Amino acid sequence: MTTMKSSTGAPDISSGRFTSWIMAQTNSSGQGTNGVADESPNMIVYRKMEEVIARMQDEKNGIPIRTVKSFLTKIPSVFSGSEIVQWMMKNLDIEDQVEALHLGTLMAAHGYFFPISDHVLTLKDDGTFYRFQTPYFWPSNCWEPENTDYAVYLCKRTMQNKARLELADYEAESLARLQRAFARKWEFIFMQAEAQAKVDKKRDKIERKILDSQERAFWDVHRPVPGCVNTTEVDIKKSSRMKNPHKTRKSVYGLQNDIRTHSPTHTPAPEAKQPTEEELQEQITFWQLQLDRHRLKMSKVAESLLGYTEQYLEYDPFLTPPDPSNPWISDDTTLWELEASKEPGQQRVKRWAFGIDEVLKDPVGREQFLKFLESEFSSENLRFWLAVQELKKRPIREVPTRVQEIWQEFLAPGAPSAINVDSKSYDKTTQNVKDPGRYAFEDAQEHIYKLMKSDSYSRFIRSSAYQELLQAKKKKSKNLF
Repeated sequence: MTTMKSSTGAPDISSGRFTSWIMAQTNSSGQGTNGVADESPNMIVYRKMEEVIARMQDEKNGIPIRTVKSFLTKIPSVFSGSEIVQWMMKNLDIEDQVEALHLGTLMAAHGYFFPISDHVLTLKDDGTFYRFQTPYFWPSNCWEPENTDYAVYLCKRTMQNKARLELADYEAESLARLQRAFARKWEFIFMQAEAQAKVDKKRDKIERKILDSQERAFWDVHRPVPGCVNTTEVDIKKSSRMKNPHKTRKSVYGLQNDIRTHSPTHTPAPEAKQPTEEELQEQITFWQLQLDRHRLKMSKVAESLLGYTEQYLEYDPFLTPPDPSNPWISDDTTLWELEASKEPGQQRVKRWAFGIDEVLKDPVGREQFLKFLESEFSSENLRFWLAVQELKKRPIREVPTRVQEIWQEFLAPGAPSAINVDSKSYDKTTQNVKDPGRYAFEDAQEHIYKLMKSDSYSRFIRSSAYQELLQAKKKKSKNLF
């Protein structure tokens, strides 16, 4: 690539200075090539990945690189995807194979190694052949390739009659679009591509094959396949938090090549202004309100979070394997059958004791709670709460009618299932019913919720009905073994 240079000022890959430049880069051991590069939000990630790549390429403990003999051809300097996964699990203390595969896919997406016969940069745990990228093309060199460079590369590919160098569909479309965009200087681009093709022909056959694949992988990173993530983009949120934002670029397939420099603007500091009496009074009021705010110690907050985590630990499928297993993973439909049945499992019944919300969001829990309240002739509170919840999901045309029905059943004078609400909530609800809406009973519902939480729910959890249901499930689970 004779026309393209990185922002680090690296020499061309075809020149004799390339090897010495790589050695100088390696000896810098993590120091940025310039101040701007070190400040990049992606640079820390690049350095960590490059440390892993250096270990992978170690002669003694790294991944063995070999030349594979295929039919009438040789495939030089390759290794398989399964070898990468196995090396990561062994040398990076990774126990989960999926995690190793995920880490390898991230590194492949950044172009540190790549499949030799696929434009999609991902890692597969099989016999697919991969090859390491040359450090010259690493993303830490802060490449910002132009569309003209891409046009030269694609044009050069069309000149070489090799099956492995044929353009993919999306590359052919990009070439046609670039040819229209750079119609005035296409002759110059064609000459550059022709000159590069002549230089490539003078190289050794094996060396040319390796360099062609590495160059292709470089462009797969900076001009990825449609639908793939562009890993060279800088997170705008991270970039905006930097002290000295440097130029960022959005890599697109469009015709414009837009690079904007986001440099900090230096504005003169405004003169100190004495606050007025009203502003001082507002500050005093604000700080007084801050003093009255309820605050918790960090130790109490941490204790509460730990308690919540421990309580729900067995219900988290990421931390505790579910029993029965997830049907989407194991093809075992036992879980769906249990969920569909009205016979709740032990874990489900046990969870109702965590809080009233666990009962109310579980259809079977609501049913059991309602049966208990009916046995005590006090089911009107729960029925009102459920009716209001159902009202919020009604089509807007049905809301006025349903509001009147709920009012007549639970709150109107002489209502058949009258509920007990405080005067403030009743007055507010009376006003809301005159202009009926989905949230007309919001205040009354909140009051009833607090009543159920402090009274009805506590009695339900202590009731013999709940205890019998819980013990029955425990006995049933013991009998299974």
